[in-house]
Amino acid sequence: MDTFIFILEMIGTVAFASSGAMIAIEKKMDIFGVNILGATTAVGGGMMRDIILGITPPTAFAKPVYVLFAILTATLLFAITYTNPEILKSRAKNKYYDNVMMLCDTFGLGIFTVVGIQAAASVVTENNTFFFVFVGVLTGVGGGVLRDILAGETPYILVREIYACASIAGGIVCVVCRDSMGEPAGVILGLIVTVVIRLLASYFRWNLLRVR
Repeated sequence: MDTFIFILEMIGTVAFASSGAMIAIEKKMDIFGVNILGATTAVGGGMMRDIILGITPPTAFAKPVYVLFAILTATLLFAITYTNPEILKSRAKNKYYDNVMMLCDTFGLGIFTVVGIQAAASVVTENNTFFFVFVGVLTGVGGGVLRDILAGETPYILVREIYACASIAGGIVCVVCRDSMGEPAGVILGLIVTVVIRLLASYFRWNLLRVR
């Protein structure tokens, strides 16, 4: 189970780092800024989680492999766009780019939601559904919130299609299924629910109510 969680964490790290790095590139940041935004998006939520759980130093510092992978991902994307700037200027790339970034963000959200719940369950022995889901959602959306703030944007979770709500739904499924079906089933089902709801919300443009 530990190996499976580690693999999920690495996939989520690369996905979120890609999201942060591309936003930084779109904002015309230099290579340092691209790396900072990529790494912050990848490990920011996990650092918030660890602070709440009292894990010191946070996993991002205790196991630098996550930051390293985030930096490598961000640097690779910067190198590709730096040597091929026409990629950013192509009108045809817009829809493809948006879809790729949405997928990266979606899978990162789902992965880090269930990983956050696993981390909380390993520290808190008693069953506390609300706390577990809260920590999972914070892990899933925290990095993206920091990314948007650093990029000068309104946080994604406050203005776009259903996002945090997908994490909440997946987190609840993960916690309930962990208790009734075991950890592996809880992790997989929680991840699937989060990803599916987020994809459907993006495709059908589902939004929460807002004042027009």
